[in-house]
Amino acid sequence: MTENLTLSLQAIQQRLRQAEQAAQRPAHSVQLLAVSKTVSADRVRQAFAAGQTAFGENYVQEWLEKQQTLADLAIEWHFIGPLQSNKTRHVAELASWIHSVDRLKIAQRLSEQRPSTLPPLNVCLQVNVSGEASKSGVDPEQALALAQAIATLPKLRLRGLMCIPEAAADEAALAAQFRCLQQLFVELQQHGLTLDTLSMGMSADIELAVAQGATMVRVGSALFGARPSSQREG
Repeated sequence: MTENLTLSLQAIQQRLRQAEQAAQRPAHSVQLLAVSKTVSADRVRQAFAAGQTAFGENYVQEWLEKQQTLADLAIEWHFIGPLQSNKTRHVAELASWIHSVDRLKIAQRLSEQRPSTLPPLNVCLQVNVSGEASKSGVDPEQALALAQAIATLPKLRLRGLMCIPEAAADEAALAAQFRCLQQLFVELQQHGLTLDTLSMGMSADIELAVAQGATMVRVGSALFGARPSSQREG
């Protein structure tokens, strides 16, 4: 089983290097985040042994159980799912990153609850680039104001932007949504925000995301195997 994960991990890394080369970007300029939601702690341990150290989780309770089981490993935990205000403390105390902030209230709670003994919590704003009413994320037009407000909060470090594009989008629409996030990223930088992270792209669209400027791709099924079709995050 560990050997299979090692091979899958190597194949994904090869895809990333080829995508970087095709986009004329520096080698290793795109980081792999392994999406481990619904994946057992044993499988995460195996992936860690194969060399993957950053893992993304979507559900607080599942993540807390996994985090406790794997507390002996130096895992960099990223929370990438929707976060309710009554569960912010867990992320503030245990995560290195959160990719799904789309409200100032959530950011304020994270800042208040982040222990002063830890480095600042790395934050990406989730932007709703597809315009779907059912999807989380701040509207692109409101992202600048939210980013500026979050950048002033102590114990947080605003790193960049994240998006989950429309599941049914064809390649052209997908590229347009990725490009929307990249252009917003540049706009925020031009307003003086020191951003360095574009979290976009999943198992099926790594190459397209890298071509549009992704610096971090969230990959689950290509590493751990397919999930139910209703769970599209990786």
